[in-house]
Amino acid sequence: MTTTADLLLLLFIINLGTAFGAGLYETRIILPQWFSKSAGTGYRVNTDAMRTVDSGRKFWAFVTTGPLTLITLANLVAAWQATSPRQDWWLAAALVALAERVSTFAFFIPMAIRLEKSDNRPLTTVSRSVRAWITLNYVRSVLTLVAWLCALWAFSQ
Repeated sequence: MTTTADLLLLLFIINLGTAFGAGLYETRIILPQWFSKSAGTGYRVNTDAMRTVDSGRKFWAFVTTGPLTLITLANLVAAWQATSPRQDWWLAAALVALAERVSTFAFFIPMAIRLEKSDNRPLTTVSRSVRAWITLNYVRSVLTLVAWLCALWAFSQ
C-alpha cells in the first residue's frame, strides 16, 4: 500500500524530472531567442521575444513556480520526519531543490523581469546581467538534476 509520504516523493520525482527536461529545452531553444551574443558588444536582449514567448507565465508558473515549490516544501517536511533508510537521500533531494527554488525566486525571476524591461539600460550592464543569468542557469540545472537523482535514489530504498 502506498503511503502519503511515498506519494509525495513520487510527485516530487515527476515534477523534478519535468522541470529538468523543460529547463534543458529552454536553455537550448528559448534562451537563444532571448539573448544573442555579438563580437565586441556582448549580449543583447530581444525584449520582444521575451515578451512573446513569456515561458515564465505560460509554462513555468504551472510546473515549478507554484507546484514544485509546494511539493519541495511538503517533501522537506516529510523527509525530515521520515525514519526509513531513504531519509538521508530524500532530505538531500529536498534541500537541494529548496536551494534551487530560493535562487529562482531571489535571482532568476527578478532578473528575467529586469531584462525584459532592459530597452533603456546601458548595453554593458545588460550584457553582464545576461552573462550572469546564463551562467547561473547552468548551475540551477545541475541543482535540479542532483535533486532529481537524490529523490530517485531515495525512492529506490
